[in-house]
Amino acid sequence: MYDLLMAAAATPSPTPQAPPAELVTPGPWGFGVIAVLTLAVVLLVVDMLRRIRRSGYREDVRAELDAEEQARASTRATDTDDEDIDPDADPARR
Repeated sequence: MYDLLMAAAATPSPTPQAPPAELVTPGPWGFGVIAVLTLAVVLLVVDMLRRIRRSGYREDVRAELDAEEQARASTRATDTDDEDIDPDADPARR
């Protein structure tokens, strides 16, 4: 009776089978989609790097223009402050 019970309860072991090739590989359509996505990502990265560099250059130019403007403003102030003003040489006071 034990043998009969064991024979009825035994499960068959699965036989290993290789899956079909079309289920494992993406095929030509999958390759095309991955190639297009890769190209799009590369172009986006190149564009992003170009924009980041451009904003850095703009920042440098703005800083340089601000420095030149401050230099001009300080030069104007020193030109008028350094003038010799002699009240006796003033023609309006003569």
